[in-house]
Amino acid sequence: MIVKPEEVGLSGERLARIEQHLKRRYIEPKKIAGTLTLVARHGQVAYLSPLGLMDMERNKAMTEDTIFRIYSMTKPITSVALMMLYEEGYFQLDDEVYKHIPEWRNLRVYASGNYPLFLTQSPERPMTIRDLMTHMSGLTYHFMERTNVDAAYRQLGVGVVGGPGTLPEMIKKLAFLPLEFSPGTKWNYSVSTDVLGYLVEVMSGMAFNEYLKTRIFDPLKMVDTDFYVPPEKIGRFAAIYNRQPDKTLQLVDDPGNSTFSKPPTFFSGGGGLVSTAADYFRFCQMLLNGGELDGARILGRKTIELMTMNHLPNGQDMSKLSVSTFSQVASEGNGFGLGFSVHLGSDKSQVIGSIGEYSWGGAASTAFWIDPAEDLIVIFLTQFYPEGTFNFRNQLKAIIYPAILD
Repeated sequence: MIVKPEEVGLSGERLARIEQHLKRRYIEPKKIAGTLTLVARHGQVAYLSPLGLMDMERNKAMTEDTIFRIYSMTKPITSVALMMLYEEGYFQLDDEVYKHIPEWRNLRVYASGNYPLFLTQSPERPMTIRDLMTHMSGLTYHFMERTNVDAAYRQLGVGVVGGPGTLPEMIKKLAFLPLEFSPGTKWNYSVSTDVLGYLVEVMSGMAFNEYLKTRIFDPLKMVDTDFYVPPEKIGRFAAIYNRQPDKTLQLVDDPGNSTFSKPPTFFSGGGGLVSTAADYFRFCQMLLNGGELDGARILGRKTIELMTMNHLPNGQDMSKLSVSTFSQVASEGNGFGLGFSVHLGSDKSQVIGSIGEYSWGGAASTAFWIDPAEDLIVIFLTQFYPEGTFNFRNQLKAIIYPAILD
């Protein structure tokens, strides 16, 4: 149910600027195919606007129940899944990872060379679960194209969403590859959250996808969130496009033959889920409520507080530690919690919003943020590569925050 914006202290006239802005700047010039934007306050959806097309080839309009590849917006869900096991006493954040993955006991750090002939050295200390949750593990991603280590990831197909293999097979490959740096010394976007999904399996004794379904999706009534889109829902699945050098859009993943149209073998906790605005809103509202929604208790309030504080060493922001960053979130003035970017506020990050808001986004230009100070949730969904081409997040913030009336 969508309420009038004024009922939750928002200006409907000002929120209407979202549609005007997106149509004028992106939809009408055909820079992107379509968008879906949700704004909620005090637990009520006050704005939900589908614009443009979800599938240009079939001329299908964007709808409120369109299914999207949320990619890295999977990461907060995986982080919540593992922290549920933290609450059951299965681990401590500073546990060495090798206690749970014995084959990782002797991980080494890259010094020089190319796969498979690496020269390595000992890490300053072992990797911890906190390192995984904060992307300070020394792991990387195959798509970084920055180092000889990520080149090895590409050669071995490590952590590829929609790719072959399984979580245990990924773990075995990583056991024989060096880390890019000693754990805890730098921040680097990586397959760390995929490893968290494997830890969920090890600790719970359940397949990762089944754990998410039974412990999170079913209790929260997230009915369209999964690692694939079944045949009966393909008609609601958006196409994804990328921007060509001439700035035209090219189809890169058709809903009908997408890898997401078939059940995977590799359940990526870092980027494997599809979802809807309604489902992801329920997940976000659970977080904003302190871990509970409609009688379903997922986490405790203090655990949410722990997850959404800055865990980077000495209170630093990502600009001080990152060797790579996720372009939707400016590193200056942003720390990192257990699965989220956390806005710290600083003289160098003059962006409208609130200190303490937490957020993340996905490779197809999706984004969300939760602002506890304003009791506000914003979810922006589209299907466009490359992420970071357009600064949707800050543009939306510039429109939405001035719409707050009280």
